[in-house]
Order: sequence, then structure tokens, then C-alpha cells
Amino acid sequence: MTQNDIDKPVPAPDRVGDALQASAGGLAQRASASRSIARMGDGAMLAPRQLEERRLIHREGARQQADAFREIRTKLLALGGDQNFVTMVAPIGPGSGGSFVARNLAAAFAFDEAKTALLIDCNLRHPSQHRTLGIDPKEGGLIDYLEHPSQGIEKAFYPTGVPRLRLIPTGKSREMGAEYFSSFRMRALIDSLRSRYPDRYLFLDGPAVKGSPDARILADLADFVVLVVGYGRETPKAIAQAVAGFDPNKLAGIVFNHPP
Repeated sequence: MTQNDIDKPVPAPDRVGDALQASAGGLAQRASASRSIARMGDGAMLAPRQLEERRLIHREGARQQADAFREIRTKLLALGGDQNFVTMVAPIGPGSGGSFVARNLAAAFAFDEAKTALLIDCNLRHPSQHRTLGIDPKEGGLIDYLEHPSQGIEKAFYPTGVPRLRLIPTGKSREMGAEYFSSFRMRALIDSLRSRYPDRYLFLDGPAVKGSPDARILADLADFVVLVVGYGRETPKAIAQAVAGFDPNKLAGIVFNHPP
């Protein structure tokens, strides 16, 4: 069960003039987005029971849980405006369910038939998304690409069994992420993945904030940051310290998660 704990006022800039001027471009962009969605080969779709085994929200599942993630999606879309964006999701401490929140927030965006979601497992010390989703990353993943970019990133895209949701797993196991996350190659990759299709929303499953600078370094690549607190696991002081380490203009909110 999740809930968003921070409500921020959302600026409402006057876009009337821009909208009139760019209406033709907007139509072309939507047409391009439709074509990119149509080209996605999702493979075999997971049944409701399989989705629940993978701890994924779905339309036939627990409504309260799905609605909680839809609410977070709505808040992020209000902050992001008309452009797609990159969201990093990171737990304050290990075992708080950060990967669960990242996976289901991506799934909530994929619910929208006009959007696609790309989940990137950036938790290099404790990668879990490929195991949870039942994916064998035989073609490699994020680290494999960063070390050998000539092989292309397309091989690292894996269907998840959820329409319009793809995963890039970590690939090779690595203890430290700072050297990768701060590299020009990583920044160029994220920019490319976001700009290639206007309907694509990126979700970075980040490592725990405590004990490592990796989450803060990774946040530099994101437009928004969502922090996850395991219910009853962190003190108010620890939460405040974690929040203080991020750009307040990027911090979209905190999710309190009740790990199983």
C-alpha cells in the first residue's frame, strides 16, 4: 500500500500563445507517438495471477493500490507539463520497497494507451527487477552497454508482459555506480532514450540513499525525484536528512510504502 505524502503547488503557466503557435507541431508529435506505440512488440501478455506474483498493479487487481499509483502519476504529469520526463525512484534505506514503487509507477504510466514507460534498473548493488519480472537478461543490460556502446542499447530492451512497459536490467553486476552514473555516456544515453519518442517516460530504479552517493549522482540525470520510505523504518530526522541531499526543485514527493 502506498501513498504520496507531499503535495506541492503546481505552477500553471500561460501556454495559450505557445499552443496556438505550435498546434501543427503538436499534431505531428502525437502522430509520431502513435506510430512508436504501434511499433512496440510487447510479446506475451501476463495474466492477472502472473501480474500479482510479480507484485504489479493491474486493472483487475486491488483498486486501492492501483489508485495510489495513479495519483502519483497524476501529480508527476502536472509537474511535467506537456513534455515527457525522467523520474528517479530511490528508497531512503534498504528494504523499503523502492524497486516495488518504481516498477508500479512505471506500470501506472503504461496504463495510458497514449504513453510508453521504460524502467531502468540502476540499483547496481542489489538489482532485482529482472528477477521479479521473470526476465533472463541474456542480451545484457545497462552496464554492458555503457562498457561496450558499439553493441547498441536496443538489445537491452526487454518486454515485461505489461503492454507498453519495457525494462532495461542492470546487466553485469557492479558494486559502485558513481563512475557509470556520472559518465558522459550515461547522460547521453538517458537524453537519447527520452528524446527518441515523445510518448516515452523513463523511470530510474535507484539505489538506497543511505550509505552511498549513487542515488544523488543519479538524480542529476532525472527531472524528478521520488523518495521511498519504508513505513516505520525511518525517523523523521533521517527522512529530513535524506530530503536535504536533493535539489528541492526536483523533489516531487515521498511515498510511504508498507513492505510485505
